[in-house]
Amino acid sequence: MRVDVVTLFPEMVAHALEFSIMARAQETGAVAFGVHNPRDWTTDRHRIVDDAPYGGGAGMVLKPEPLVACIEDILDAPDAAVVLMTPQGETLTGPLVRRLAGVRQMVVLCGHYEGVDERVRELLVTDEVSIGDYVLTGGELPALVLIDAVARLLPGVLGNETSACEDSFEDGLLEHPHYTRPPEFRGMKVPVELVEGHHAVVARWRRKMSLLRTLRRRPDLLARAELSAIDREFLAEIADEAADH
Repeated sequence: MRVDVVTLFPEMVAHALEFSIMARAQETGAVAFGVHNPRDWTTDRHRIVDDAPYGGGAGMVLKPEPLVACIEDILDAPDAAVVLMTPQGETLTGPLVRRLAGVRQMVVLCGHYEGVDERVRELLVTDEVSIGDYVLTGGELPALVLIDAVARLLPGVLGNETSACEDSFEDGLLEHPHYTRPPEFRGMKVPVELVEGHHAVVARWRRKMSLLRTLRRRPDLLARAELSAIDREFLAEIADEAADH
């Protein structure tokens, strides 16, 4: 997959992609990153990329000419997704991440100031994505969130290919708790089911804890999840245990 980021602050994005899993993704060839400054596509000597909004108002708007020229130059795949990071967009979710992970190229446009000229949206943008109902000073941090979420689903990026499958939200539920050594810390012991290490027992415990955690923290997810007969038995056990206490 190729991921291209269009931003007025390329160093901010490029530097963040040099660490941890994103660095490994580049080293293995699973992802190729490109970071582009639309100022390089301006035609005036002052390299102007923004202007005052028509109709008046505070702030500046990113001009269409350099943004469109930049994106059109770097588009390389017929199924490319051109994603504008904006608080007005679709909220980033697991299904959206999985869909974007299936394209061969993703171009991520980072808005700034008062946003981008509407004609950029109409001409080139295929997806508008938000990471939450709040406003940041620019689209660079949301872009990095999106890129991380998408890239980790690609083959060869994570060291353990099953890790992404077991994450929260992948099956509609929150993930079970995790423990490591030591077996006891400040009087708190690792659950005996995990210490004994029997695979079937571990799997049963993890599924039950996933259901319990979702019930307590995100019951809205539980209401939408596809539950098996065993899941419903676990929920009945959880209800009985709660009643006993």
